[in-house]
Amino acid sequence: MKTDSQLQSDVIAELAWEPSIHSEEIGVEVKGGVVTLAGHVGTYSEKLEAERAAIRVVGVKAIAVEIDVRLPGSNVRSDGDIARAVENVLQWTTCLPQDSVKIKVEAGWVTLFGAVHWDYQRKAAVDAVRYLMGVKGVSDLIAIKPTVSAPLVKADIEAALVRQAQMDSQNITVSVDGNDVILSGPVRNWSERDLATQTAWGTPGVRCVTNNTTVTF
Repeated sequence: MKTDSQLQSDVIAELAWEPSIHSEEIGVEVKGGVVTLAGHVGTYSEKLEAERAAIRVVGVKAIAVEIDVRLPGSNVRSDGDIARAVENVLQWTTCLPQDSVKIKVEAGWVTLFGAVHWDYQRKAAVDAVRYLMGVKGVSDLIAIKPTVSAPLVKADIEAALVRQAQMDSQNITVSVDGNDVILSGPVRNWSERDLATQTAWGTPGVRCVTNNTTVTF
């Protein structure tokens, strides 16, 4: 098991290795395997990339993000400009049903709400907005419309986990409450944990996924 000092060095190295991040603006502290990222970045997408870089380091148990987005003067946009840009990019996102996602912008922070049929549609909407100039953050309030019964959701998830040979699906328990899915059990690393979540979200009708699996190094 890595010490906090080793984890800190590895996270700093991972941030420096990621080309989309200006790592010199981000400080890293580690206590008990929990990583705290602090500082400021120039875009919301850079903040997200810093989070992803830290969490993929082996041995990291959790991360706390205290990074704020400080837009350079040339990137500052009014809320009206951002709202129009968001509306345009969503209209050009082919997998989204027309007018399914609504928009609110306040102080550069974008809130998306509405309803879609699939999780990949929800993700597409959020991903399309994250990289727009002037955006400081995104709140995802998009709902997923239920389309199938709970027993079918459970069967689909368990079958998908078995098909994916990267992980031992026998260790993961799938519980379904209506259209909400709860995953529990041990996994070997963060990649397996993420794979379980993605598999659950890939089943039609799933409205919420709670991943209670634990990483055992």
